[in-house]
Amino acid sequence: MSVNSHVLELRKKHDTLSNRVEEAQRSPAADRLKVAEMKKQKLRLKEEIGRLTTA
Repeated sequence: MSVNSHVLELRKKHDTLSNRVEEAQRSPAADRLKVAEMKKQKLRLKEEIGRLTTA
């Protein structure tokens, strides 16, 4: 897998998580711990994308 295709895949995962976080936050019964974990995953993906695109 090339770096570009890997970055694209990471961006798709980040976008999917972003949508899931937004959806969960709109729900009155949102599990705060689950939302926090999804946000951490988003941050890790963003950091990995940044690391791969600046290398």
